[in-house]
Amino acid sequence: MNESNRQKKVAQIIQEDFAELFRKQASESKQSFLVTVSDVKVTADLSIAKIYLSIFPQEFRKDIMKEILVNKAQYRNYIGQKMSKQVRIIPELNFYLDTTLDDVEKIEKELRGEGDNPVL
Repeated sequence: MNESNRQKKVAQIIQEDFAELFRKQASESKQSFLVTVSDVKVTADLSIAKIYLSIFPQEFRKDIMKEILVNKAQYRNYIGQKMSKQVRIIPELNFYLDTTLDDVEKIEKELRGEGDNPVL
């Protein structure tokens, strides 16, 4: 099923607002890390937003994801204030770790013969 223009617009707003928020949080942190919003999918009824995050370096992933999940209510509140003019219901936020870049890196490594794949 294709996404409606409304779904795309809401997803884009969420993606931009969270990209800005995570960039700000990273710059204020004492540790050096990067959280990027790689994708946002919104359900047809706009009630749920699935937010996919890439987190680098890898050793921070577990802690950062835990922190994000603990603060989910505040994030929903934040996005609610940003989106209040555009939507009636603020979507429930679900955060997922996006490991696509890891997979690409692993495949490229295998293709260069640097992996441990016995077939290559």
